[in-house]
Amino acid sequence: MSGLGRAAPWTAAVMAALAALALGALFWPFGGAAPQPWTPPPAPALEGSYARNEALAAASRIEVGGRGPEDVAVARDGALYTGLADGRIVRLRAGRPPETFVTTGGRPLGLRFGADRVLYVADAERGLLAVSPAGGVEVLARAHAGIPFGLTDDLDVAADGTVYFTDASSRVGLGHSVRDVVEQHPTGRLLAYHRDRGLRLMHDGLSFANGVALAADESYLLVVETARYRLRRCWLRGERAGHCDVMAANLPGFPDGVTRGSLGTFWVALVSPRNALLDRIHPYPRLKRALLRLPDAVRPGPRAYGFVLGIEGDGRVVHNLQDPAGQAAAFVTNAVEHEGHLYLGSLERDALARVPRP
Repeated sequence: MSGLGRAAPWTAAVMAALAALALGALFWPFGGAAPQPWTPPPAPALEGSYARNEALAAASRIEVGGRGPEDVAVARDGALYTGLADGRIVRLRAGRPPETFVTTGGRPLGLRFGADRVLYVADAERGLLAVSPAGGVEVLARAHAGIPFGLTDDLDVAADGTVYFTDASSRVGLGHSVRDVVEQHPTGRLLAYHRDRGLRLMHDGLSFANGVALAADESYLLVVETARYRLRRCWLRGERAGHCDVMAANLPGFPDGVTRGSLGTFWVALVSPRNALLDRIHPYPRLKRALLRLPDAVRPGPRAYGFVLGIEGDGRVVHNLQDPAGQAAAFVTNAVEHEGHLYLGSLERDALARVPRP
């Protein structure tokens, strides 16, 4: 999630101009759907399970040959694949420079290989894609029930070939995710695609549906609701099949991607810590509209802060990895485990970060 902008120098003249601008924005007619009020729970302190540390500060850097490696997929031969802002998916092999595998013509975000060696791609602009081992790109789905995908975000692939994926919002596209988080219109969707059974809607009304990860036994999957600081568990089997509950709530940051590690731990990437100003104004639609109308250069933005949590299936936080300075790792969108390391993606960086798995 990005786009809040960066802070400008706060001179007296700038502050006066901003006050006038904010006052005008506050009383300007809404136009379109007004932001919805929401009262978030108080943000947890960075102590205990969330205590500040520098576990990510020593992360090493892996060049990817471009900007915005949001996710990482691991092929059978151990090669890493990541999607970049220019539409390329690049392949990374030890001792070799990054090589372009394919260009999707859109913006590849979530990536995952299926048992058929096909690379499935959540492309923010083109929808759900399948890329063959030879590099052929096929569009599998771009809309459901006549509603186009606004921001195809993340996915996971089951053993039977079912691809579970999210449409973060049917209202906004990539680059406007902050607007959706601030306005709190829950239009995110969780969908499933299978070549023989087609496309089906599993759940809608999600608040910026983001990362997706299947449990080891595939009895449920987790879906991230970035705008509500939580992980929802949606059951696929058993008496609760078809229902969702909350596995982890009131997280200390904006959760983005979630992946399952080798020992069953779910790795949750927090793209940025919570924003105290946003939490305070969430109950007030007009204040939120005023905030969105401020220029990007002066609007409060996300902090460059590295943050990854390891969460068990019962919701317990068992690992807490941070880089408060945001130098080695920041704006983390995914944490993918491979051969004893975590590979960290980011929409804002031009490299992956790598740290040993705790």
